[in-house]
Amino acid sequence: MRRSALASIVGAVVLLLGIAPASGRATPRTIGVEPVATGLSFPAAFTFSPDGRIFYAATYDGEIHIYDPASGSDNLFFTIPGGSAPEGILGLVLIPSYPTQPYVYAYVNREVQGVRKSQILRIRDTGGIGTQPKLIYQADGGDIHHGGRMLFGSDEMLYVATGDEDDPAGSQNLSSTVGKMLRMTPTGQVPPGNPFGTLVWAYGLRNTFGWDFDDRTRSLWYEDNGPACNDEIDLIRKGKNYGWGPAATCSTPPLPPRNTNQDGPSPVLPAEYIATSVAPTGLAFCEGCGLTGADGTMFYGRYNTFAIQQVVLTADRRSIASDTQVYVHSSFPLSIEVGPDGTLYFSDDTAIYRLVEI
Repeated sequence: MRRSALASIVGAVVLLLGIAPASGRATPRTIGVEPVATGLSFPAAFTFSPDGRIFYAATYDGEIHIYDPASGSDNLFFTIPGGSAPEGILGLVLIPSYPTQPYVYAYVNREVQGVRKSQILRIRDTGGIGTQPKLIYQADGGDIHHGGRMLFGSDEMLYVATGDEDDPAGSQNLSSTVGKMLRMTPTGQVPPGNPFGTLVWAYGLRNTFGWDFDDRTRSLWYEDNGPACNDEIDLIRKGKNYGWGPAATCSTPPLPPRNTNQDGPSPVLPAEYIATSVAPTGLAFCEGCGLTGADGTMFYGRYNTFAIQQVVLTADRRSIASDTQVYVHSSFPLSIEVGPDGTLYFSDDTAIYRLVEI
């Protein structure tokens, strides 16, 4: 997810299609930011411990740090060998039972014996120092499109978004784990209930930098970066195909968004698409985040325009009613996360901030 690689596949013009305005919702006051941790080295992934400490990746340095907002301390937790090349650490999450089970999960793209790999490492937190790294997932990596966002679901299974690794056909190949939403046990095994008897939960995806579970329904909402067109927000459902594959094109026919969602059986079209790509990054739901009128809504970033967007769902929470810009930052947003108190935080290339009303 280097800036140059991401910027090369996206434009900067916003054109929203097919989104009806929401009626009668409260509009947040003016939204601003407060810096929480500054002087960081491309923190593309971060997550919180229950006590409020922030585990963050210095992505291209291959390092995981722990920042304590209460004391201002910043300590090196773990260095992933070879994790600085070529794309580094792209996802971080703590097991829900942390610190009783002191495990930190890192999704990393690196070279192993000269071969590019995308991997998940489970690292033990031993008094604030990472020890006993264990490989629980691995796939051959391409030059771009690695994915890496991870979250634990309410079922205590680990959900992992993988990119297509620059192989669109792989997204449609059910024997491959690239271009998929995966569901696995905390040790990387196939759990009961997966639709294909493998790690695959849903398929036909390109590359995401953000997704989250709706707190109210536990539905999974996912943003997919298009090629030079058709960025998407998708409602991901078990066993469904989201249509990315080798036939994708920004040309017509077929009309968008079908032109980038036409591969495989019964492709599911996006809940929203943005015709000229804005590069969506980061996504999180607000419940008690402290922003007026925001409970139950979704926030995501736009890398190309430096914007933070607020998305309102329809009453049945299966479609999108509106998508509104609520803040423009001084740089590109990367990851958006929810703190232990419900506050929304996001990172850019040098810092982590909280969203506040001003």
